[in-house]
Amino acid sequence: MNQISDTKRTKCIKKASWVAIAGNTVLGISKLIVGLISGSLAVVADAIDTITDILTSFITLITAKEISKPPDHDFPYGYVRAETIATKILAFVIFFAGAQFSFYAFRRIISGEEYALPSMIAIYVTLFSIAGKIFLYSYLCKTGKRINSPMIIANGQNMKNDILISVSVLAGLFFTFILKLPVIDTIIALAVGIWVMRAAVKIFMKTNVELMDGLKDPEIYRKIFKAVDSIEGANNPHRTRVRQIGYKYVIDMDIEVDSEMTVKEAHKISHLIEDKIKEDINDVYDIIIHIEPCGNIDEDEKFGLSKKSIDY
Repeated sequence: MNQISDTKRTKCIKKASWVAIAGNTVLGISKLIVGLISGSLAVVADAIDTITDILTSFITLITAKEISKPPDHDFPYGYVRAETIATKILAFVIFFAGAQFSFYAFRRIISGEEYALPSMIAIYVTLFSIAGKIFLYSYLCKTGKRINSPMIIANGQNMKNDILISVSVLAGLFFTFILKLPVIDTIIALAVGIWVMRAAVKIFMKTNVELMDGLKDPEIYRKIFKAVDSIEGANNPHRTRVRQIGYKYVIDMDIEVDSEMTVKEAHKISHLIEDKIKEDINDVYDIIIHIEPCGNIDEDEKFGLSKKSIDY
């Protein structure tokens, strides 16, 4: 299976970040100016969300440099997990922007102040925003999936949320002009803020699995056990644990071999297993295999998975 090199992956992250920065800068400034001129609070809310996206893209750009650092005595596993931390930061930034504007819109609604009808230019800039965000969403998600970057995928999903936000703003503006009720524009702005906060929470929760050394995809375990089964002399893979460091997998497992086998023969089997796993699974960072004699029983083994513990 083809794997992308770390150097090329870092370059792709940097390129995607710069594309997002450039695109969101154009869209954010356009919406902010038009929102203020037209008097549409919903468009201003959309603009602030887009300007926040510029900050998130700068975070991904800085993180790309950090994860390219080699392992050292402080971080022997390398700096790849900085990507996960950056994703958490993105979630906080996005949530704060949504909460701040939701509060402002809510305060404006309950204040009972007079609302002016926005001008038609607000609709045109919103249509422009939808087109721009569709491009950024498609580009970032495609790039993120190709290089297996949760951070870039999260940024792409954020663009998808922006599309839905802009569509809701467009619908709000449409009904504002039809019904002649400018308060609808502010209600849509409040809904936009709540939607942004919801998206931030989803991004934050998604990274918890990695930070707790979990793994959502059981297919990885199935591939590992099939790889062991394909190697003659390897038996009973158990106490198998897979965790992610950034986009890479660290695999720990025990296997059993004939007790009469030499150390050299057992070592060869473990290497054959490692080669087979790396052939079947992309982005394997390290594999640690503990050799045991067949029939060995350890009552203290209370962690890890075996073939019996998953739908194999």
